[in-house]
Amino acid sequence: MTGEPGSPRMPAEWEPHALTLVAWPQREAAWRGVGIEQARDCHAEVVDAIAAFESVLLVADPSQADDARARVTARNVEVVPIPIDDSWLRDSGPIFVTGEGGSLAGIDFGFNAWGEAFTPYDDDAAVAARILSHLGVERIDSEMILEGGSIAVDGAGELVTTEQCLLARTRNPNMDRGGIEADLRDRLGVQRVTWLGGGLVEDADTDGHVDNIAAFSAPGKVVLQMAPAGDPNLDICLDNLERLEAAGLEVEELDLLPKVTREDGTVVAVSYMNFYVANGVVVVPIGGMDGDMDEEALGRISRQFPNREVVGIDGRVLALGGGGIHCITQQVPATGSV
Repeated sequence: MTGEPGSPRMPAEWEPHALTLVAWPQREAAWRGVGIEQARDCHAEVVDAIAAFESVLLVADPSQADDARARVTARNVEVVPIPIDDSWLRDSGPIFVTGEGGSLAGIDFGFNAWGEAFTPYDDDAAVAARILSHLGVERIDSEMILEGGSIAVDGAGELVTTEQCLLARTRNPNMDRGGIEADLRDRLGVQRVTWLGGGLVEDADTDGHVDNIAAFSAPGKVVLQMAPAGDPNLDICLDNLERLEAAGLEVEELDLLPKVTREDGTVVAVSYMNFYVANGVVVVPIGGMDGDMDEEALGRISRQFPNREVVGIDGRVLALGGGGIHCITQQVPATGSV
């Protein structure tokens, strides 16, 4: 039964890490309006920021491994040449669980490039197994399509996701809500799944990933994206708030949401919520906005993680590419096995 001593458990992101996984941008077409060279510079900045606090394993396509090594300045970064299609490793990479005696395993969920939104994706679908082989970590296969950015856990039995993503017909058309919940409980050691309605209106690529709108900051406590009056996300945010409160979860609201516009007029949100919690630090995408919005957001996130430094990195390049800092990172729990 899930939750029993020794059963697999996905630790919370703020629990100690052995290292962080990141991948190097490879698909030129993904970086709309910014270009892949800017994307690589941004990834290098994120890697260096994390590497000031913990080791990083940087996956790069063999054709780009030398470039990745040249752009990253931190010493405790291992560049591993592995074929990839692009760098959203939160979604394509393994999701780690711990077990009795400090054992570590990686769940290799199915990956279909966000409902086949981008092709080809054969190498991204295989990257989790290749990373686990490199690390020497046990691989547990799952046929369920699941992107890491579509879930958030508190390490104490709670998981939050969105109906918009996990119930999308482009993911698991042969699984109903009950089947998805059962798989999440069995694989990740969670006891309860709380379903939010949807993600950001501007999230056109991932079908409403939860890591753009919500993150646990402590067991049973969620930082939740809210929106100001007149914002098209307001009704969605209010519905998500109601669902979390109905589930008895404590909610800290963050009503700051910078946005940028692509050359074609598409509006993209630069969500502060897409932050990554590493050993001793929270790395936060900021909007580069005039005024005090970025500073206020960093201060409010800092209050949720009082024992960690908070570092802001311009998140506009990642947002224009379809994600944020959380989307390009994946934590490997510290267990003594890696």
